[in-house]
Order: sequence, then C-alpha cells, then structure tokens
Amino acid sequence: MRNAQDGYCFSFPAVRGLQAGKPFYIATCPLSTIPKIFVFDEDEVPPELRAQRTLNKSRIPEMVRYLVENPKDYVFSALTVSVASTVSFEENSSLDTPNLGTLKVPMDAQILINDGQHRRAAIEAALKENPDLAQDNIPVLFFVDEGLKRSQQMFADLNKYAVKPSPSLGALYDHRDESSELARYQAQHIAPFKGFTEMEKSSISSKSGKLFTLSSLKQANKALLGKSAKDGFSEEEKSLANQFWEAVYDATPEWQMVLNKELSPSQFRQDYIHAHGVGLHALGSLGCALITAQPTEWQQTIKRLKDVDWRKSNPNWANRSMLHGKLSKASTNIMLTTNALKHALSLPLTPDERALENQHITSSEASNG
Repeated sequence: MRNAQDGYCFSFPAVRGLQAGKPFYIATCPLSTIPKIFVFDEDEVPPELRAQRTLNKSRIPEMVRYLVENPKDYVFSALTVSVASTVSFEENSSLDTPNLGTLKVPMDAQILINDGQHRRAAIEAALKENPDLAQDNIPVLFFVDEGLKRSQQMFADLNKYAVKPSPSLGALYDHRDESSELARYQAQHIAPFKGFTEMEKSSISSKSGKLFTLSSLKQANKALLGKSAKDGFSEEEKSLANQFWEAVYDATPEWQMVLNKELSPSQFRQDYIHAHGVGLHALGSLGCALITAQPTEWQQTIKRLKDVDWRKSNPNWANRSMLHGKLSKASTNIMLTTNALKHALSLPLTPDERALENQHITSSEASNG
C-alpha cells in the first residue's frame, strides 16, 4: 500500500475516531469532489468481487430532482467509503483538541463506496443541472480498507438494519453467515450451481441464463442439513451438502442437459419443476429425510430420482408445486412436493406430512368430483 506521505494527496478536514478497535475518520467534502474521487465499480468487476449492490438507476432522477429543487433546504446523509491505501492524519497543533485535524489520502488510492452509491450518482447528475451546488459539503465516513472481504462485510452490516438488499445479495456479501458461505462456495464449485446461480437478485427473468438464486440455494441447504436461520455448519456438514447436490446432479438428466448445452436454462425453467426454488427446497428436505434414514445407503437410493417426471405438465404436481398453473414457494407446497419425492424413493412420511397429504388427496378428489 502506498503511504499518504509519499506523494500528492487529497486533504480533508476530519475528526478521527475509534470503532471496533480500528480508526475511522469523519470528513467534510465539497460536492464537486464526490464524482471525481469516489468510485462506484459496478461496471468494472462482477458482483462476487464487488463491495456494493448494483446501481438502481430508476432511483436517481427523483434524488436529483430533490437536490435541484431544494438547493437551500435539502439533507443528504453521509457516504461511507473504504480507502484501499494507507492514509495519514495530522492533528491540528494550534488547537488543544485531540483527534481533530487533516486526513490525507493519496490521489492514486482507490476509494470505494460501501454505502451511498445512489447519493453519489445523484450528486454527479445534480451538479450538471445546478453547478452552484458544487460548493456545498457532504459528510464522508472513511474506513481504511482491509481488503474486499472486509468491504463486503461492511456492506452487509450497514444494510442489515436499513432498507435491506435482496436476500441473494445479502448472502453474497455476508461473510459471517455460514449458510451464505456454503451457498457461495457451491455457486462457484458444485454442479449444477457453478455458473448457473443468480448471485444478486432473488428472482430470475424468463430469458436469464441462470437456474437458481443464491438465496434459494441457501434455503435448500438449511432444509438439507435441518438447520434454523441462525445455526452454523460443521465442516463435515458442508462436505455432506456438497456430496448430496453432486449426487442429485448425477441423478437428474435435465440438469446435465443444461450444463452440456443440450437444453437452454430458459426452456428448462419454463418446463420443469426442479429448475425453481420450490423444487430445490423440496430436494433439500428430501435429502434431510433420506440421509437420516439411510446414512450409509443414501447415495444409492438417490439414483432413483432419475425416474421422477419433473415436467410441470405432470398432473402429480398440480396443487403440490403448482397452484392455478403457477409455481408456489409456500411452505405447504414445498412439503407436498417433498412428499411426492419421498414417495418416489419409498421413504415414509412424518405424521405432519401424512396429515397434509391426506388433506391434499381429499381436496383433489373433491375438485375432480
């Protein structure tokens, strides 16, 4: 890292503080400097290597209008940024006030926005419409960056109690949550998830080349390992989860066809149940029951998934995975889908599953009668 004292620097009046044992700095910056020195890297690197969410450009015009129409009466909260460089802080010797002075940041340092990328974009656009705003100031909270992982964790922490990002994006950037860590690993290394997992959004468009969302994979793993929201995973459990999904992939011809480019992801999602979250979650629940019942033989039994007809047109999925012709991720539908898979593998139902199954059968008979 380059030291701020070795070359030309940006200088900011600042206050130094301490948080979690690490220094941070609160500075005031002219609006004119914001677009020039604070980088938002949406177009430069993929989401798994970024520290921010994708810019929602539809939010920008309203924010710009707010600034331009209220030049004497607007409020913008502080930006939070990470500096990928060593900084220096010079206390003001003329004042008997510790931690008040000048923050110096190398001009060639990369400064990434952890929170406030939409404000940055709005400021840039507003300055073009009203250059007089250039002399206004905005507070900026500086953290000295400890790498991408720290920046992504800051994003997850900052947004945990604010307007939340999508569950997939939260899973992507949250390095403290072991279920998120497992899902990220599988999305990068395990078939059929490698290259086919939507890392940012929690829904997939009909024309997308992705099969599953990161959040649905995370939920499927929890079902597979029988975990609640805050439970962690042992290394053995993580390895078991990876083995399970690889075994399911080997027993699922359609997944193989997609990876072999014999079936497009969009066509797969259009025609099949197991290209969606409800199918993935049901497979996780099936795996939990199967491995519990057959801890040493489950890999042989799972091969019988090859005989499952996953097509949406299969009447067996009506009012199970499908409601009124559309997929449903409601808990009852996931359980009913799991019931059908357990039946295919000759696994017994739990009392709750049997009660729901009887209710399903009665309802189906009534509607057909």
